[in-house]
Amino acid sequence: MGRALISRSQFVALVLLPPILLILGMLYIVVVLSQGRPFLYTSERMRDAETAFRLYKIRTMTPAEGAQEMALGGHQQSRVTAIGKVLRRTRLDELPQIFNILKGDIGFIGPRPPLRRHVKAKRAQYQLVLRTMRPGITGLSTVLVHRREERLLAKCMSEAETEAVYLDHCLPLKLRIDLLYASRRGFALDILILWRTALRLMKWQPACGEITAPQKVNIAYKDGPSEKQLERDVALPLAA
Repeated sequence: MGRALISRSQFVALVLLPPILLILGMLYIVVVLSQGRPFLYTSERMRDAETAFRLYKIRTMTPAEGAQEMALGGHQQSRVTAIGKVLRRTRLDELPQIFNILKGDIGFIGPRPPLRRHVKAKRAQYQLVLRTMRPGITGLSTVLVHRREERLLAKCMSEAETEAVYLDHCLPLKLRIDLLYASRRGFALDILILWRTALRLMKWQPACGEITAPQKVNIAYKDGPSEKQLERDVALPLAA
């Protein structure tokens, strides 16, 4: 049997493209009037351990000469524009990633596409995570630990501190969750992830099962918790 011309994610992206283009057109007017150009921001991310691509987002921060691409730390909060805060909170800044899906760089669900230096720092783990699945716009690690990550990084007051906290206390746990998703992924789990992502964006309730307290998972353990400990702490029906 021949290989499909497009993936399931690309087909869904094609169906969603007309309304998303309409929304992007309206956002372009609002964003450019509020904070000027450029409208889009691109950054290098990794599709797998070897292959890089450009990830598209709506710009939400004021440009900074020589600033290193990294997770948003407390020292960068002043660079987030007023409209950028709204876009980030609603994740509308990620709408342009529909084009990344159409290009085959990412899918809707999977681990968030990593930076090249993070792949180098955690190469063995990323080779396992990205070996059988592509990065995604949302994923199990996103719905479980994103807010916890935001709280940890918000306390960081320098670029070096932000990078250290992310590498030591955020990334190891996210990689463990991504590996767990890779071993259990299926239609039912994907629907659950999409539902919890939607709930979080609409703010009807916190992301169910989200890890919110450091005491629930030993964040000082750099290799992350064991799979059994993770399943127990997350208290999520992971079987697909």
